[in-house]
Amino acid sequence: MAVQNEKTELFETTPIPKAVMTLGIPTILSSLVMVIYHLADTYFVGMLGDPIQNAALTLSGPVLLAFNAVNNLFGVGSSSMMSRALGVKDYDTVYRSSAFGFYGSLLCGLLFSALYTGFRGPLLTVLGTDAATVSATSDYMLWTVTFGAAPAILNVVMAYLVRSEGSALHASIGTMSGCFLNILLDPVFILPWGLNLGAAGAGLATFLSNCVACGYFFVLLFVRRGKTFVCVKPSMFGFRRAIVLGVCGVGIPASIQNLLNVTSKTVMNNFTSAYGSDAVAAMGIATTICMVPMQIFMGLSQGVMPLVSYNYASGNVKRMKGSVVFTVKAAVVFMAVTTVGLFAGARELTYLFIQNQAVIGYGEAFLRALCLSQPFLCMDFIAVGIFQACGMGSKSLLFAVLRKIVLEIPALLLLDWLFPLYGIAYAQLAAELILSTVAVVILVRLFKRLENQGPPKLSVSDE
Repeated sequence: MAVQNEKTELFETTPIPKAVMTLGIPTILSSLVMVIYHLADTYFVGMLGDPIQNAALTLSGPVLLAFNAVNNLFGVGSSSMMSRALGVKDYDTVYRSSAFGFYGSLLCGLLFSALYTGFRGPLLTVLGTDAATVSATSDYMLWTVTFGAAPAILNVVMAYLVRSEGSALHASIGTMSGCFLNILLDPVFILPWGLNLGAAGAGLATFLSNCVACGYFFVLLFVRRGKTFVCVKPSMFGFRRAIVLGVCGVGIPASIQNLLNVTSKTVMNNFTSAYGSDAVAAMGIATTICMVPMQIFMGLSQGVMPLVSYNYASGNVKRMKGSVVFTVKAAVVFMAVTTVGLFAGARELTYLFIQNQAVIGYGEAFLRALCLSQPFLCMDFIAVGIFQACGMGSKSLLFAVLRKIVLEIPALLLLDWLFPLYGIAYAQLAAELILSTVAVVILVRLFKRLENQGPPKLSVSDE
């Protein structure tokens, strides 16, 4: 079939550097636009000169991060299943996996909205809001969660599904269309010369933009019907044991990993909020700035994972290893260079987002601490991505538990006690120094085992 030949050529015969860049560059561009969109929210809200409005975005962070638990369950899980099924030429499984991911994410998005709305009051307290920040935080989350959970989740999951068959460019266009619209709407909805809605305006812009992005993917699937493995026919949705186990075997550990990230973020916000809204706003700005290089790296690593999945399942260990090594070299060099730039320009970068001197002072210190962990963090994330791509969900879960439960949260408690406030920002560095070393050791052993035992004899749900 023509569609099969077209989709598999990139995975099987295209030179590795070209294949990695073909998959990675559109995803990097998409990630960059997403970063600009997050920066735009922070920038335009910061123009109001009100730390409470900035704090609302920061305090909402854990709930929005929790969306990724669903994104990872159905996006990472289904896309990994689809790419591995492509590798063993099981095309029926590819279609059914995509339908399972689509409808599962839609139902969970609606459930997410209902649960948040029903338990909004207690949840806002858990997030660390106080009398000063609760109103702005609630207004922002009205649009991003109550109304916006389903389109926000569906947008990301559909991009994963489209990317899994090698269509990285279309996945990125869909994501970028929403992000560009968000950037255009932000100043109109947030600033006094527009609707003057503050943080709530940022939430409304995000909701509308995610709806537009979902619309792009629906149009794409309609236009490319018969030429794509992504299927959203209700008749293909079901709970076949092999599909559920294959998707959930990767997706559930990835989802738990994200929930642990939410827990860590919530703990950090609660520690930071004890020092006032200026400190919370500064931490949010520093974290957002650090997202720029991290999202570029994540774009590269996410883009290459379908290539890793396909070649692992098809037994081409040499091509799989070559793809990983090329990606690691590019990522580590890039992250090291950007770390130097962020450390040197910490004060100036913070000033771009807010002109409050107290916030700038905190933000400078936080940014320098956070950026130091990034070269180590990228090695950890590459290892987790490889485990997910190969269906090794238990190993990715082990890394998540090590990072957050065993290392980062205890480091957060200890460093805040030793160095009040400023020690909080160094917890990630302490954890990643250890975990990146573990990642290198495990990956080296994995490739040695694959090379010594020959090509793996795998089913699509292999663990």
